Amino acid sequence: MMTGYLLTADGRRVELPPFSAWELRRTGSVPCDSFEGSCPWEGGVEPLLAQASRVILEEEGARRFTGVLDEYELSWGEKGGRLTLSGRGLAALLLDNEAAGQDYQVATLADILRDHVEPYGIPVGRAGSLPAVPGFSVASGASEWQVVNSFAHYHAGVRPRFDAWGSLTVDPGAAGRLLTVDDRTGVTEVVWRDRRYGVCSEILLWDRKAGVSRRVVNEGFARQGGRRRKVMVLPGKGGFEAARYSGQFQLDRSAEERQRVELTVPGSYFCEPGDRLSVCLTRPALRGTWEVLETRAVMDERGCRVKVTLG
Repeated sequence: MMTGYLLTADGRRVELPPFSAWELRRTGSVPCDSFEGSCPWEGGVEPLLAQASRVILEEEGARRFTGVLDEYELSWGEKGGRLTLSGRGLAALLLDNEAAGQDYQVATLADILRDHVEPYGIPVGRAGSLPAVPGFSVASGASEWQVVNSFAHYHAGVRPRFDAWGSLTVDPGAAGRLLTVDDRTGVTEVVWRDRRYGVCSEILLWDRKAGVSRRVVNEGFARQGGRRRKVMVLPGKGGFEAARYSGQFQLDRSAEERQRVELTVPGSYFCEPGDRLSVCLTRPALRGTWEVLETRAVMDERGCRVKVTLG
């Protein structure tokens, strides 16, 4: 049973009845976590409800979601009153706010967290040891999320994630759990997706300074008949920016979301983004170890089930 409460800006709580229908999407990062649900509503604390800014969800005493209250709706009809609300995870605070342009002589993770995360009241769970970045620049108008993700993901290869408590984790050692999915798990549906749209078959790198160009080809995709070329001009400066524009880097980025597996399992909770699933199914025949990218749990007239997206 999913229950929860709302928090006002001054810390007061609005207890909510159990939700009769809901959908909870967890991604860990972007697009950020989201929730939508409805529950019976008898009224009495509407002024307090109007001041609510955060929504927190729990299931059997376990935290399932912490986020920003984006919208709520009160309705009354023959079956009584009803409250419907929706919200996004705390990553929304970084997505919704633009950063001021800034140049760091040498940027550390502590600098990034201090300037671009902590001002929004976002708790930091685990912050590992990431290398400092000389000459790190923040473009004016970039979202705070872009700043954090650029520093952690592009420079250090670490994907920042938010947990169910709304805490940000930026730690190369924060590996998820390794779970097993087999014929005893009760999987009710399996979908295999090969999405070729957006995959590059060729990157043409143009070095304007040297006056030369270089082709980098995704041989496997090209053999399948894929034809999508991207032309990129190398930046004048070297180091990280030049590496980011490398042909292989761009090919890998374009192919990241090509293959996906979706599993549907009964219940509301099975795993979290960042976990790894060792899959061994006989029908359909599917084996391998995959990373959990997203979970989408739904409770409606058909019962409760969770769809897990693997990549």
